[in-house]
Amino acid sequence: MGYNIAIDGPAGAGKSTIAKKTAKQLGFIYVDTGAMYRAMGIFLMREGIDPEDEKAISEKCREADITIRYENGEQVVYLNGENVNGVIRTEQAGTMASLTSKNPDVRKKLVELQQKLAADADVVMDGRDIGTCVLPDAQVKVYLTASSAVRAKRRYQELAAKGESCDMDTIEADIIERDRQDMTREISPLVQAEDAVLVDSSDMTIEEVAARIMSLVKKQAE
Repeated sequence: MGYNIAIDGPAGAGKSTIAKKTAKQLGFIYVDTGAMYRAMGIFLMREGIDPEDEKAISEKCREADITIRYENGEQVVYLNGENVNGVIRTEQAGTMASLTSKNPDVRKKLVELQQKLAADADVVMDGRDIGTCVLPDAQVKVYLTASSAVRAKRRYQELAAKGESCDMDTIEADIIERDRQDMTREISPLVQAEDAVLVDSSDMTIEEVAARIMSLVKKQAE
């Protein structure tokens, strides 16, 4: 049984940044669940599956074996034994992942693969339902959040740094709407697990949040 850390929370709370940093500090595997959905998207695309054909997606997704390993300090995503790092970040992979991830069978298959990964290795996993559905027995569970205003400001700065024009009020409205969707969806809605520690990063630096999680790991080990 691996040592598992689950980090859940709304969009823009900084989950993946913190999860990656924590995994690096502990020498754990950071399980990029988004990359796994993209790998599934690639698999279905290569098999010529129509993203609108729910039945075909449900049947075909069972044939995909997706795992993550660390090689030379880099996360490598394997799809049926092939390193797909070079293709998972393409626009097509992202679009296909977005269209097919709504399928309950795709989700079920990926949760199985994520649980298998977590049973065999020490992992840090982030998402919306890791502590509640994917890794309910994780040794450390964190619900990472921040105010919608702070999350909007972070997103605004990210986009501005890329030279994209954006409006702070629009971004915040989008974040609030996404929270509503995540919290009210039928399958695995975003909720704080009963045994998760709430960490509000609104007034914290990345280093402070990472240190807080490290202290929870230390405390759990005592």
